Amino acid sequence: MSPKKAKSEPATVFSPELAARFDALVKKYPVSRSALIPMLLYAQDEVGYLSNAVVAEIARRIEITELEVRNVATYYSMLRFKAAGKYNIQVCTNISCMLRGAYEVYERFREELGVGSDGVTADGLFSLEEVECIGACCWAPAIQVNYEFHDELKPDLVPGIIGAYRQRIEDRAQDPFQNKEKDA
Repeated sequence: MSPKKAKSEPATVFSPELAARFDALVKKYPVSRSALIPMLLYAQDEVGYLSNAVVAEIARRIEITELEVRNVATYYSMLRFKAAGKYNIQVCTNISCMLRGAYEVYERFREELGVGSDGVTADGLFSLEEVECIGACCWAPAIQVNYEFHDELKPDLVPGIIGAYRQRIEDRAQDPFQNKEKDA
């Protein structure tokens, strides 16, 4: 008799903690596809973007096609398919924001950061992108930096916003025991 082979788990691109979290998410919902958006967000937070390997693994885990994963992911401006800076600045230029000066705010970010559309600064700290809507029309013009909103902006506020995020990095460097989850 030959010894039985242990059923091996497929290789994962995620940390063991995130893989376990995904397993729990899939069990939580009566339809596994319902876990898709949380899985995409958690994966992006860990990997930095939705790589082909990330899309493939999420599709496998919830038993849908990679195309279905991409169809959902491309709908949301907060999900991206290429690497971004530590602080991803999304400037909304939809109608409400546009009418209240979003393009001027966007241009000021381009000047201050020295990057073009969908660019990443040389130090990898900032990335800049123009997005269609972030759901903050009442407070236009608005931006989102990772998961933080800044609203009712004017171009002259841009240097201060960039400076505040740079200061976070400096503060963290000086205090290695600071909570690392704060900027995630």
